[in-house]
Formats: sequence, C-alpha cells, structure tokens
Amino acid sequence: MLQISRTLALPDAELTERFLRADGPGGQHVNRTESAVELRFDVAASPSLPDAVRSRLLSRRDRRMTDEGVLVIQARRFREQARNRDDARERLAEIVRGALLAPKKRVATRPTRASKERRLAGKQQRGRIKQSRSRDWSGE
Repeated sequence: MLQISRTLALPDAELTERFLRADGPGGQHVNRTESAVELRFDVAASPSLPDAVRSRLLSRRDRRMTDEGVLVIQARRFREQARNRDDARERLAEIVRGALLAPKKRVATRPTRASKERRLAGKQQRGRIKQSRSRDWSGE
C-alpha cells in the first residue's frame, strides 16, 4: 500500500514493478545486477483515484505518461534495488500529491490608470530620445 495522503492510498496491486540493469558507474557489478526499477501505474484505469485527480493527472503534459494513460517512472539513481524501488514509489506519490490540489483560477485584472500613464510617458521619453538623434547637426 502506497500512502499518498491521509485519505488516499494506492494498493500494491495497481503498481507494476519491473527490474532492469542500470547504466552508469558501478564496474562489473552494474552488468550483473538488475538494480534499476521501472514503476508503472495505470492512471486511466485506477479505481483508487478520485475522478478529479485522475483528470488532472491525465491532462498534464508529461513525457512519462503514455498514450494509454499509464504513468511510467524509472529509478536508477542508487546502486541498490531497494533504494531505487523506494525512490520510484516516492516520486509517484509526489506526482499524485501534486494533482490532489486543484489549481487556482486566474482572476483577470486590468492595468491601473497610473500604470498606463507611466507606460505612455516612457514611450514618449524614448521617442524624444530617438527624435533628437535624427536632427541634422551639419550647421547648414
């Protein structure tokens, strides 16, 4: 059971782990052991997720999400399989926690009169500087 929050937990049956050989440093050891972990979680078919969280996760533009709605996390940061497994599970929990809270609605605002006047005054000042550069200074 992967505990996401006080009210949400993902059962281990919904998580698929695959172990593979990790690249990177480690000498001969890295060629013999399958220490990297690939964790798959089917967001689209998960009965544990509330509909709002599921839709927020699926609508994210994340390269780890497949077209079928499966979230794939690869963990190969550590040399031990157990630490990589914990790392992958914690990263999955962070992603789901990020989708628990609905994003704030943006409130449309309008510029104040003073900010409009400052902007226009700055434009006029810049125009005067450019105008002064174009004068004919030959003295004729």
